[in-house]
Amino acid sequence: MSPKELLYIEDALSHAQFLTTQCQNAVNQLTDPQLKQQAQQWVNKNKQIYSSFYNLV
Repeated sequence: MSPKELLYIEDALSHAQFLTTQCQNAVNQLTDPQLKQQAQQWVNKNKQIYSSFYNLV
């Protein structure tokens, strides 16, 4: 992989990790069960995205 491609993957990993953290914070703060469930689904999806990018390396 070129250095530019590696930088792109690093950036994508950082974004996925940030979104996971933000969604997890929402899960911890929400009281409505449906909203909490939706935020948890976003946590799981962002973890999958992170794993997908990580496996490219």
